[in-house]
Amino acid sequence: MFHRCRYLFAGLAAALALAAMPAHAYPDRPIRIIIPYAPGGGADGLSRLLAQRLEKTLGQPVLVESRSGGNTVIAAQAVARAAPDGYTLLMTGGSTMSLIPLTSKQVPYDVRADFAPISMLSKGPYLLCVSAELGANTLDEMLAMARAKPGALSYASNAIGGSAHLGMELLAQRADVRLNHVPYKGFAPAIADVVSGRTPLAMLDQAALGGFGKSGRIKVLAATSLQRSSMYPDVPTLAELGFPGYELETWFALYAPARTPSAIIDKLGDEIRAWLATPEARQALNALGQEAAPSTASAVRARIESEQQSYGPLISAAKISTD
Repeated sequence: MFHRCRYLFAGLAAALALAAMPAHAYPDRPIRIIIPYAPGGGADGLSRLLAQRLEKTLGQPVLVESRSGGNTVIAAQAVARAAPDGYTLLMTGGSTMSLIPLTSKQVPYDVRADFAPISMLSKGPYLLCVSAELGANTLDEMLAMARAKPGALSYASNAIGGSAHLGMELLAQRADVRLNHVPYKGFAPAIADVVSGRTPLAMLDQAALGGFGKSGRIKVLAATSLQRSSMYPDVPTLAELGFPGYELETWFALYAPARTPSAIIDKLGDEIRAWLATPEARQALNALGQEAAPSTASAVRARIESEQQSYGPLISAAKISTD
């Protein structure tokens, strides 16, 4: 409690000192974007594209720093405790804010009190995939196998309590089937076992799936967004296949510590939205398996609240915990 109060008072003091700073004075030194993932993935690529743009328009170096581990909590905590001056930012997936606080009582940050959303950057559907070894060519065939042997069919996810885990649980609940969850440490090992047939099912991030979905070694049965994927336009959505309203997307947003001056939040948000409106940005994001999704800060908060309302009952009913 003492440490928590110390961070709050330190942040308040810094915010008061910055309140009178004119927007044109920012930035006057390098900016850090912290990501809670290992280098080389889609989030890393997205952050580096953003960093290049901000360096060009803001005239200061923008450094991307990876602090993976702790199910994204380590990086989020570091930014929550940083000075609210716009020089330490967090770029992370939606589950860091929407889902992890629901699956763990140990989260050392408060989503609403400790962060100031700036803008969404990108989004993309998950894809319901099966190993070619399974022999299921459609969603109906896969569900028939699951009903024939309840609990025998296993699915992979990249982490307990993440979007891929909860999305599959939601489908199982709505389809009234019982599946066996096998969590992995990231999408790469999960995909390897789906390819081999060891764990034949998964909801996979479109970016992480990469070329496997078109190789024939993994079959893509459905997209989890309300609209079809631009990368897989021939693949129907789960909503089309009898699960109306089913929607699950991976999405990334940029955050600053709470009490960061609104002039800085607005300046960064305007820069992001201007960048994402360019054809070059949209093409670069598509190459990463993502779609540009600029937003206001209030829209980020609304999305977090909506996902927590949607998945809170599922998490409680399934007793999903990362503690």
